[in-house]
Amino acid sequence: MKTILLMLFCLPAICFGQIKAIHFNAEWNSDNDVEWFEKLSDVEREEMDIAHDDCQKKYKIAVVPTILILKDGEEVARFQADLSFKMLATRKEIQNKIDELILSDF
Repeated sequence: MKTILLMLFCLPAICFGQIKAIHFNAEWNSDNDVEWFEKLSDVEREEMDIAHDDCQKKYKIAVVPTILILKDGEEVARFQADLSFKMLATRKEIQNKIDELILSDF
């Protein structure tokens, strides 16, 4: 029964749209790393360091940490740090956005 429920819950991400979360930060800001990022579920996760990857300009990252949610390669949500470089959004807020995107494909 658990397997069937898991398959039904994951089916939209597989059949409809690819959802990806990207966590941007910098080595100098590691004290403000988003520790719970790896715990986000039902989403492909990637971490990028703006100092080493050519991503700051491409994704228009103005402050770190920043978490972008992409669906089929297009940005659908952006969560940014405040002026003290601390993430404002909670894990629950971001997971809710991911879940909303999955359910919107039904």
